[in-house]
Order: sequence, then C-alpha cells, then structure tokens
Amino acid sequence: MWLRNENIKTKYFIGKKQILSFSENKTFALWQSFMPHRNSIVNRVGIEYYSIEIYPNPNFFFSFDPNATFEKWAAVEVNTLEITHENMEAITIPSGLYAVFLHTGLSNCAEKTYRSIFEMWLPVSAYQLDDRPHFAVMGEKYKKNDVSSEEEIWIPIKAKTH
Repeated sequence: MWLRNENIKTKYFIGKKQILSFSENKTFALWQSFMPHRNSIVNRVGIEYYSIEIYPNPNFFFSFDPNATFEKWAAVEVNTLEITHENMEAITIPSGLYAVFLHTGLSNCAEKTYRSIFEMWLPVSAYQLDDRPHFAVMGEKYKKNDVSSEEEIWIPIKAKTH
C-alpha cells in the first residue's frame, strides 16, 4: 500500500553487506552476522534497522532474473561514519525522492508487496525508478515472524521522462 512520497537528505549507515540473488537468498545469515555487533555502532540515529539493496541497474526488476546478483545491507542509520567494529562498513544513501509503501505481514511474503509496486503502482504513476539504493525500514511495528508486522519499503523514484 502506497503511503507517501518523501524527499530525503543524504543518509549515513553502518552495517554489513552481502552479495546475493533472489534464488540464493542469504538475508537471514546477513542479519545473523550483523545483530550481535549492532550495539558497538556509535552515533546511531533512531531505533530502526535498515535493509538496504543496491541493484546493478534501474532495469533490474523489468528484466527479472532470480539468479542476478545485487548488494544487500543490514544496517543502522548514524550521524557520522565512524566505524567501531572491524567487520562493519559504511554506506551513504544520496538525497532524493522516494515512494514509501507499507508492507504488513511476514518478511518472506514481501514479494507480493514488491510485485504490486513494480507491476501496478509504478507503471501508472508519474514516476520511474531512479538509480539509487532501495531500502526497508524496520521500526517499532516490525515484529520478526509475526503476521501483524509492519515495515516501510522505500523505492527511489524520479519524474518520468518522455
């Protein structure tokens, strides 16, 4: 469900990354390796966790290949890029416009929400994908393995060009 469009300022994150594909999804292992070290991150902003995806090009979803690889991050937002744990890395998300959607339910059922975004919302909107990181925000209403869980999905967009 579309919630709003939002312009963000540059955001900074500290976390861990993994190269994966939809057919070889290592998300659980990524979060399992990140969570024990999350409290070593200084200058954290908020309580939210971020799942950040960097796709190789904006057409990744339109010529979908479940074996195509992309970069996935488990991270928290920070106000300075000070790395305090040797296995952590920094990532910056540049400013820009995002469409924000609500996913309710289990994380492993998010495919339906993403399919709705890319097959129904985006084609009839005044926007196209922008080549910036995508991310999901897991805040207070996020509950692991709970059908009432809520997370926001942020998709980078820009005005359509004809």
